[in-house]
Amino acid sequence: MNEYLSEFRELLIALALGLLIGLERGWAERGGEEGARVAGIRTFGLISLLGALWQLLSRGSSPWLIASAFVAFSLLVAVSSYLEIKQKGDYSITTPVAALIAFVLGAMAMSPHVKLAVAAAVIATILLGLKPVLHGALRKLEPSELWAVLKLLLISCVLLPILPDRTIDPWASFNPYEVWWMVVAISGISFIGYFAIKIAGPSRGILMTGLFAGLVSSTAATLSLSRIGKSQADLQRLLAAGVTIASTTMFLRMLLVAGFIQPALIALLLRPLGLMTLGGYAAAWWLVRNGNRGGVNHSVQLKNPFEFGMALRFGALLAVIVLLTRVLRDAYGNAGLLLLAGISGIGDVDAITIALARMTRVDLSMHVAVIAIVFAAMVNTLVKAGLVIAIAGGAMARHVALVFLLLIAMGAASLWMIS
Repeated sequence: MNEYLSEFRELLIALALGLLIGLERGWAERGGEEGARVAGIRTFGLISLLGALWQLLSRGSSPWLIASAFVAFSLLVAVSSYLEIKQKGDYSITTPVAALIAFVLGAMAMSPHVKLAVAAAVIATILLGLKPVLHGALRKLEPSELWAVLKLLLISCVLLPILPDRTIDPWASFNPYEVWWMVVAISGISFIGYFAIKIAGPSRGILMTGLFAGLVSSTAATLSLSRIGKSQADLQRLLAAGVTIASTTMFLRMLLVAGFIQPALIALLLRPLGLMTLGGYAAAWWLVRNGNRGGVNHSVQLKNPFEFGMALRFGALLAVIVLLTRVLRDAYGNAGLLLLAGISGIGDVDAITIALARMTRVDLSMHVAVIAIVFAAMVNTLVKAGLVIAIAGGAMARHVALVFLLLIAMGAASLWMIS
């Protein structure tokens, strides 16, 4: 009786997986006439049920039984697809492939891999439903951006596995494998923001652009928005909010990067970086509430973070910072690390964040790492305030200076409380 209930439960799961995929296919092709499609929601449910029944019958017998059933079903799908193509001229094979997947998932539901079958069905359904989004993204992707991604994937997937996964310097701090892996990870985080801006487009507004630009480069976003503010004085308050959002997103980015390398740092960094994040977003809301919400006639210019040259330059910078953290600490102790954090914060906070987080896994105090990371964030914030003052001036400079000085004060106060 228990065996019967178990098998019945697996059959129901197989049926549900087929119906899930069929629901998406039926909705996507809802405009077609009844009976004019290769498979609809009911058919997909039956396909998964068919795969499950064949898997049940093949238990304890030759594995070729289920294999031959799959081949026979594939031929049936191929013939049906050929007739549909001949009749309608539609050369898409998405639905036939989905039908084959449904058959396999039904068979998997009757095996020990039932959880994997459920996960695969959900992923397949989401992928099928993302057609408009994916096609829209491809239309906005430039050839140079596509080639940049492919080049970096080539270097990462081919070069990364053969890099030595050990330290090769006298200070036992430079690991080529780890450094390049972090280059890929940082580029990936940046590309999420970069591509989000490409998909959203400038019509989505400067605030959304500022949010995603903070994932790419808050400094580059500050420069670009400051140039816009110089030519559109009536929008300086809104542009100040955009700069604030981009710079505030940088704090979340630093928390993400540090936690990725050393999860124990998240709890310690949450108070200072979290406080600065809340303060930054609150200030941006205050700037937007009574500001001019008109359109912006320029787009924010950000370089492709997956461009190979940029990746190499960041890798070189990271390697230098990693070495200097060890050398300066050995020579000047924790004061040397704070000095390096301040210097690094002038241009880039990712490299010093990675280097310090890595050192906590060896011999650096978590407390010292938190102080240095937050100090780098404070210096970088001060530098961006100076950029806005020098480039845009006017109301934008006053708003950004006021907000950024407040954020720096909040960061300093949080460091004082944990000292």
